[in-house]
Amino acid sequence: MTSRDAFGANSCYDGTIMMARTQITLEPEFQRRARQRASDLGVSFAAYIRGLVVRDLSHPKAVAGIESIFDLGRSGGSNIARQKHSVIEEAFDFEASASRRRNPQMEDEPSPK
Repeated sequence: MTSRDAFGANSCYDGTIMMARTQITLEPEFQRRARQRASDLGVSFAAYIRGLVVRDLSHPKAVAGIESIFDLGRSGGSNIARQKHSVIEEAFDFEASASRRRNPQMEDEPSPK
């Protein structure tokens, strides 16, 4: 006898499918909510858990290729390889001026050379 459960998986208990008994530990709140969901679906708690496992393992995760992060948009003509020293200098200058604004007593101290 084969039938579909609430998750669309085939359930067969005529001896052709062997089941392995498994014990899991859940936090009480998750167990309560899972039992309620199973009840709402009209299936047993075990069938609900089996359905979750089947659904999770039946759909392989899509893996994006590394090339998907390249060439995402226009650079506006910037060339970081050519301008890296000026870009780094600008970032340090910005951070230093921001630090002086946050901490005005630093301006009174002589800068180390």
